[in-house]
Amino acid sequence: MQIWTGLGNPGPKYAMNRHNVGFMSLDVIADMHDFGPVQKKFQGWAQEGRIGTQKILLLKPATFMNESGRSVAEALRFYKLGTDALTVFHDELDLAPFRVKIKQSGGTAGHNGLRSIDQHLGPEFRRVRIGIGHPGHKDRVTGYVLGNYAKSEQDDLVDMLGAIAAEAEWLAKGDDARFMSDVAVRMQD
Repeated sequence: MQIWTGLGNPGPKYAMNRHNVGFMSLDVIADMHDFGPVQKKFQGWAQEGRIGTQKILLLKPATFMNESGRSVAEALRFYKLGTDALTVFHDELDLAPFRVKIKQSGGTAGHNGLRSIDQHLGPEFRRVRIGIGHPGHKDRVTGYVLGNYAKSEQDDLVDMLGAIAAEAEWLAKGDDARFMSDVAVRMQD
């Protein structure tokens, strides 16, 4: 089994925030791959399903971003899995908007959700970094990440989320390079 966690904040007021693109990714994956119903467990919302031959638990922590690690650690402990079974989908300031890159382990780059997971489990987990771009000055970061996607960005957002979900089988198989390549190709069409 693999656990794919999307980072975000719970509640409708955060639903379209750039910071919630991890939640959005899991929602589209669950929809496109016919995952089971949402269940309240592991201090979050979980859905079970399969992508190809791989059994996957999608987990959206309900703990708010700064405490995401509690939810993720609880799920891994329950299934007796190591961090090699974990993939975290999150927003990334240091990537251009709508770019998608995979990174295996590393630092947190000031991301509070990653920091929380790192504190609970260590840094050795796969990350799907979803570019949101940088607002230009560090004083504007909080308002930017907690701001909603602009109307002019909606089409690109929908295209990117669809590409991530459509190519998720490569991610499930562990072929990160193919996943990134095929998502990029879909974004160019």
